[in-house]
Amino acid sequence: MIENIEFEQKTDEELVVIVLENQSVFSYLVNRYKDKLLRYIRRISNVGLEEAEDMLQNIFIKVYLNLNDFDDSLKFSSWIYRIAHNEVIDNYRKRKARPQLLDIDIKDSQIKELAGDTNLLEELARQELKQEISQALSRIDVKYQEMIILKYLEEKDYQEISDIIKKPLGTVASRMNKAKAELKKVLNTNHKL
Repeated sequence: MIENIEFEQKTDEELVVIVLENQSVFSYLVNRYKDKLLRYIRRISNVGLEEAEDMLQNIFIKVYLNLNDFDDSLKFSSWIYRIAHNEVIDNYRKRKARPQLLDIDIKDSQIKELAGDTNLLEELARQELKQEISQALSRIDVKYQEMIILKYLEEKDYQEISDIIKKPLGTVASRMNKAKAELKKVLNTNHKL
């Protein structure tokens, strides 16, 4: 039991080193990331729970098989999210269908941050805004959806987003501005109807 607590207190990067010597410790990384990654997959892919769990399993297999290639100059969380990002893209290409409506679980605090940052629809009730943002997100380009999701729902900073999508910081900032503008445009269009 003491060993379990010891592993839980390790950083991701420390756990990677231990896993490379003792594969049984991999379960601690899995437990640390399974819920976060499953939520991320569902947010950006609009797949059902079963399909998301299949993708999650593939992600952990890829992480396990490529752990020796982990670049310790990056945050482990950025590296594993990058693998998840690529798995979702691969799955998306296989399906050849653009998501119609994202199944996003947005927390109230995240709605406030997103709405406050873009000055969107402050007069709407939170539940109505949640529904409206979900629908609007599903109507903007996938690359912009992912920017909004990574920043506001996954709470990643620009450097982490840069590491995940493999784009320079300037591109991340530019794409984030475009994503917010597109989201605002869709939301404003909805209110003119």
